[in-house]
This record gives sequence, structure tokens and C-alpha cells, in this order.
Amino acid sequence: MFDAIRRPFGYEPVIKKEDLKKKTAKKNERAENWQSTLLRIWKLVDEHRILLIIVLSLVFVSSALALLGPYLIGHIIDQYIVPQNFNGMGLIIGWLIAVYAGYSISLYLQNYWMVGIAQQVIYRMRTGLFEHLQRLPVSFFDKRQHGELMSRMTNDIENVSSTLNSSFIQVFSSILTLVGTAVVMVMLSPLLTVLTLVIIPLMYVSMQWITKRTGRLYKEQQQAIGELNGYIEETISGQKIVKAFSQEPRVMEEFLVKSERMRNTGFWAWTYSGFIPKVMNFLNNASFAIVAGVGGVLALNGSVSIGVIVIFTEYARQFTRPLNDLANQFNTVLSAIAGAERVFSIMGEKEEPDDRVENADKELRGHVVFNNVSFKYEGSEEDWTIRNVSFTVGVGQTAAFVGATGAGKTTVMQLLARFYDANEGEICLDGTPIALMPRETLRKQIAFVLQDPFLFEATVMENIRYGRLNATDDEVVEAAKKANAHDFIEKLPEGYNTVLSGDGSMISQGQKQLLSIARALVADPVILLLDEATSSIDTVTELKIQEALERLMNGRTSFVIAHRLNTVRQADLVMVMNMGELVESGTQQELVARGGMYANMLADAKL
Repeated sequence: MFDAIRRPFGYEPVIKKEDLKKKTAKKNERAENWQSTLLRIWKLVDEHRILLIIVLSLVFVSSALALLGPYLIGHIIDQYIVPQNFNGMGLIIGWLIAVYAGYSISLYLQNYWMVGIAQQVIYRMRTGLFEHLQRLPVSFFDKRQHGELMSRMTNDIENVSSTLNSSFIQVFSSILTLVGTAVVMVMLSPLLTVLTLVIIPLMYVSMQWITKRTGRLYKEQQQAIGELNGYIEETISGQKIVKAFSQEPRVMEEFLVKSERMRNTGFWAWTYSGFIPKVMNFLNNASFAIVAGVGGVLALNGSVSIGVIVIFTEYARQFTRPLNDLANQFNTVLSAIAGAERVFSIMGEKEEPDDRVENADKELRGHVVFNNVSFKYEGSEEDWTIRNVSFTVGVGQTAAFVGATGAGKTTVMQLLARFYDANEGEICLDGTPIALMPRETLRKQIAFVLQDPFLFEATVMENIRYGRLNATDDEVVEAAKKANAHDFIEKLPEGYNTVLSGDGSMISQGQKQLLSIARALVADPVILLLDEATSSIDTVTELKIQEALERLMNGRTSFVIAHRLNTVRQADLVMVMNMGELVESGTQQELVARGGMYANMLADAKL
């Protein structure tokens, strides 16, 4: 039946028949996950227990007033309008107005306070997720698209916010109204009540048919949104590369595939869920017609009064309306649960292990020893990234790493900074294994100058001060002068108060590198990790950077990844890496005299 509907729009069904046959096997797993997610959300809501009790009390009051209104209308019809006795009717009408005024005020107050609770909960979720991200290891971010993580911080949390802002009260209010209405209806006419309740099994069957299709679709939709956001963020960040290699058609094609998946899942999720209000409205109207018809016959026979029929028809609508509201809110709740699951899945990721603190106050000097260190990245099916690497770098010495791409040079740097921990062997700093040092203590004594420096969307002053947040303005300026950055900074529109764009596009690559060196100077570290900072830089700027680096490295233990061999001449120790192993080490003169791999590399570089 749906083929004729979907073909004009180009949509294909996402749920396959064979998937539906597995419903029993998947049902328990899905319910267990949802229960866990709802429990975690409830714990956050329950922290505002007193205000929540007030809100729920107001919901009870508003539901009671909503039931009282139709009853007063029926009383007015039977006691005043039908017998045409209007004495005292004004007082009852006044009470009726007061009831509906109280109903409106209670609705406003409960919504106002519930929004406050919801925003506090969302604030906790968003803050908790962001703080958790800061505690996750670098390896986590290596395996995730940044845009997909951003989607969880924004889209998924916003779905939870929408549900708490509106659906929470509406669900509770609908349940109270259902129970209260059913009780009053039974008191008025058991027969008409039974006729009204006939629609409930039909509603249940309809909801079962729809919800078993929409649950997985909403989860897939949230995943598709995350993937699309991640791809968009990645493509925009790498737009220069896309254009440089004329890959616009390929990028567009991949975008259309991901966008098509999101469109497809969204279409079927909202198509199936769109049946809910249509089915509910049909059943509501059918119920009203049955009650009105049978009630009219009973009124003609004198079994019930006209006022009771008026009350009952209103209650019949009031009974089915919360059912309809619950059905409509079900879509929002499904989407919110899917989003919350994705948020909590990130918050369930394992953080970096707790650091031991016995060496937190130790003053570091910069004596580094690698002792048979081996490492491979988690989940990697390849051989060891580095294997049995051993070396010693004394205080204030400069060690240069050379070798082909993938030889393991960068991995050594990341292990020293404890972005990763070695699988085997030991790394010691001043005689203490770094595995026993708090990461914060260790990293405060290390500064990075990378080949592609990163700048924040902030002022020049703030970007340099990022190396040490308590640095004074004078210290920042002094660091900029030592880094040969002061002159070009002074020429910027607002000098040190010039706001740089996120990618630093308003200044050159060389100038970004000088700011990165100034940031390292402000940090005043014991150890420097340098990924050749002068590659792809013009000769004049290279001289400035080289001079700034010499000032930065003076008296500090430095590790340099050398892409050009002429930059290692002043190194105290040159280490040649090949396929994850340290094959040669010594001064440049010693390595040349040996006539090994380094000598061959140097000879090839001169050709």
C-alpha cells in the first residue's frame, strides 16, 4: 500500500520485514536501555524535589478544576436553564468563572516553574557532558568526528529540553485527567462510560502497531543527524583542501548520501508517528458520536437528564483528549530518549585513570629516560607503533628525531606528554616514572610548538596568555618580544587587543607560529616538544622563528621532530626512527661517521 505513496517522493522504507521479525529479541534490550535512560533523567529532575512537588500539586489542582468546570455547567442547565429558574444562577456562574480563572493561573504557574526545573536539568546535563569531555583521553577524540560530538551537545540535549519543558507536565496532567474523568463518568452513567471506554483497546492496538516502528527510526534519525553534522564540520574545516584538490563533486556526492539517509529516516519516522494524531482524532470523534447518540436516546426515555448528557459529552471529549495528548507527546518523548541515550553513552565513556598524587609537588628539572618502551594504538590491528625504544636525554639537552613518516616520532612525543600510556616499558622524568605523576603536574611543565599551530577566537593577548593564565600583560608582551612577534602584533588594527578568527586566517602561517612560540615562552616549561616549526615558511620568517626557538630552547630539555635534516645540526642527540624502532642515536658527527641510515638520509638530502 505504501509503495504507491512513497515512490513519487523517492523514499524507501527503512524498516525491513526481517527486522520486524526480530522484535521479540530486540524488545527487551531496547526497553532496558530506555528504562536506564529515563532513570538517569529522573535522578536529575528529582534533585529539585520541593519545587517539583509544588508543580505536581498545581497539576493536580488544574486537573481537578478542569473536571469541576463541566460539572458546574451541567448543574446550571439542570437546575436553572431547563426549569427556567434563574434565582442564584449568577452566583454559580461566578463560581464557574473563578474555576476557569484558577485553572488558567495554575497552568501558568506550573509551566513557569517546570521550565525552571527543566533548564536546571539541561544545564546540569550540558555542563556534565562538557566537563566529562575534558576528562576523556585523547584517544577518544581520535576516534570521533568533532561535529558528531557537537550534535550530542546541541541537538540531542535540546530534544531532552523540549520534552522536559512541555511533555513532562502534559503527561502527568493527562494521566490525572484520565483517572478523574473515568471516576466521574462512572458515577454519572456506567453504560455511557462503558461505551466511551470501548475505544481504549483500539487505541492500544493502534499505538502498538505504530510505536514498534517509530522507536528504532527515531534513534536512527538522531544518529544520521550526528553523522551529517560531523561531515559538515569536517568539510567546512577542510574547505581549502577540498578546493585545492577540486574535490567539490565528491564531497557533494558524499553529503547527498548522508543527507538522503537523514531525509529517509526522518520521512518514515514522522510518517509513522503522524498516524497517531489522525487515528486518535478518528477514534475520538467516533466515541463522541456514540455517546451523543446513545445519550440522546436515554434522555428521551428519561433515564438521564439533559444536563448529565451535556456533562458526559464534555467528559467524553475530556477523556479522549488526554489520550490524544499522550499519543502526540509520545513522538517527542521517543526523540528525547534517543537523544538522552546518545548523551549518556558519551558520559559513560571511560575517563583518563585517576592520577597518583605523591609526586604532585616535586620540582622537575627535565631529565628524561625511555626504557624499553613499546606502544600500539587501541583497536589497531597493525604491528606495534613503536617497539623497545630506549634513550636518555639530559637536563637542558636537545634531542632530534628523524625518520620517514609513520616511523613513530610523534608517538614518542605523545607518550611523553601522557596523551597515551605505554603498553610496555617505562618513561621516567627526573627518576620518577611519569605514570606516577599527575597528568596536570606533568603537562604544566611541557609546552608544545606544533607544525600547524592552533589559535582560539580571542585577542592576541589572550591567545599568548593561554600558556599561563595568570601571566601579566607585561609578561605577555615580553614573551612576544622574545618570540619576534611584537613588531607585527603592534601593526595589527588593535595591537594585542585584536581579536583573531578561529583559524587565524587574518595573519600568516609564520605569524601564527611566532604567537605559538610566545605562548610557550609564557608557559615557562621545563620540557619542549617541537614539531618542526619552520617547514613551509618563507626564508625571512624562518630566520625569525629559528631565532625565537633558540631563545625558547635555551636551558630547557627539548625534543624536536625534524623534517629537514639541516635543523638538527645543533642537537645534542639525534635519534633515527624506522618502522617504530630506534635504529641509530648519537650526535650528527657520530652518525655521519658510522655511515648508516642517517648518513644515507643526509646524502640523499644533498642531492
